[in-house]
Amino acid sequence: MSELTPAYTLLVNQARSLLSGQAHRIANAANLSALIFHELPDLNWAGFYFLEGDTLVVGPFQGKPACVHIPLGKGVCGTAAARRETQRVADVRAFDGHIACDAASESEIVVPLVQGDRVIGVLDIDSPIRDRFSAQDQAGIEALAQVYIDSLG
Repeated sequence: MSELTPAYTLLVNQARSLLSGQAHRIANAANLSALIFHELPDLNWAGFYFLEGDTLVVGPFQGKPACVHIPLGKGVCGTAAARRETQRVADVRAFDGHIACDAASESEIVVPLVQGDRVIGVLDIDSPIRDRFSAQDQAGIEALAQVYIDSLG
């Protein structure tokens, strides 16, 4: 894993402060979505999907209206949840089975949210710029996802 850049270190610290003392999953997802969307450049969507049975259901987000249901194992989000692995996609049109919720999205990064031994959802971030997310972005966004998971107690 890459070391966090100074910008991501600051953002992670802001996220910890923002979520400190609050364990409500919806409130924390809403605040973290807003923080990410407004602090990271070149995004058109940032938010959460929560696993209910074998389907991801949209949660708090910033951006245009989104797909409500994503089957586990389908699209970038469903693949990240099913594999329990971050999916960093430079060109969403090249991702087999990509689900286009917003036609403006060119690249995407999705981090699975694993609490204990179970996947509870994903943190999904889209950009209208192809190849927007680097290894440093991946490390930073994974750290932000961990702040969210830790906030739940």
